[in-house]
Amino acid sequence: MIDFKIDRQKCTQCGLCAADCPTLVINPKSEYPEIKEGKEAQCIKCQHCLAICPTAALSIWGKKPEDSISVKKNVVEPDKLAQLIKTRRSIRKFKTEAIAPELIHELLATAAYAPTGHNKNEVLFSVTETKSELSKLRNAVYNAIKEANAAGKIPERMAFLNDLQRLWESKQIDVLFRDAPHVLITSAPKNVASPDADCHIALSYFELLANSYEIGTLWNGFIKMVMKVLAPELGSQIGIPEDHELGYVLLFGKPAVKYARSVQSEGLHLNRIKLD
Repeated sequence: MIDFKIDRQKCTQCGLCAADCPTLVINPKSEYPEIKEGKEAQCIKCQHCLAICPTAALSIWGKKPEDSISVKKNVVEPDKLAQLIKTRRSIRKFKTEAIAPELIHELLATAAYAPTGHNKNEVLFSVTETKSELSKLRNAVYNAIKEANAAGKIPERMAFLNDLQRLWESKQIDVLFRDAPHVLITSAPKNVASPDADCHIALSYFELLANSYEIGTLWNGFIKMVMKVLAPELGSQIGIPEDHELGYVLLFGKPAVKYARSVQSEGLHLNRIKLD
C-alpha cells in the first residue's frame, strides 16, 4: 500500500498532483485526488505529488508534508554555486584531524537526496568515521596488493600498485590514501536500473557539499581497482553486500593546502544537436 492520503480541509482541488505525476496514477477527474484503481504498483515513489502540493494537503508512503523542507526561493545564488564548482580542487594533502561524526552524517544525509534511476534511492555509503578505522582499511588494501603480487594475480596494467605497496611498507609513504582521515565508498544493488551512475551522482553531491564546508576531497580510482579486481572480498569485509556493484571511492578531510585561485579550463567541448 502506498498510503496515499488527502487532507480535504487543505486540498483546493487544484489538480497539480495529478498533472505532475510521471506515471499518471492519480485520477484527475475524481472530486479529490485519489489513486486510480489497480494502478498502485505503477507508483515510482518519486513523491512529486507531495512536493508540488501548494497547501500541504497530500501525504504518501508515510511521508508527511510537514516533515519536508519548504521551497521559498533559490537557496544558492547561481554565481556562488558556479564559483564553488570552478574553484573546487582535488586534494592530495590532508590535515591529520578527523571530521566530526555529526558533520559527516549531515553531509551523507544530504547526499542521500541525489537522484537515482527509477527513484530507487538504494546507494549505500560506506564510510570510515575514525582514523583508526581508516588505518585498518589502508592496511587491508596494501596487504591485498602484496598478496596478489605474490600469487601472480596482478594484471600488467596494474603493476604500478606494487611500487605503491612497497613504498608504504618500506617508508610509510601513503600514495593510495594520501594520509586522508576518511574514506567514502559508494555501492548499489546490481539489479537496479543504473547502479554505477547512481553511485557517481551521489558522490558528486557529497563532494560539492563537503567543499562548501571547506572539506577537501579526492576521487580515488586506485583503491577501487584493488577492491574490484585484486581483492573483491574486501567489500564484504567492510559490510558491502555481495549483490552490490562497487561505485567509486572518495577520500576526504580538511585540506593541508590552500589554493589561491581556480585553474583555467581547457575549454568547453560542445556539440549542438541539429537534426534534419
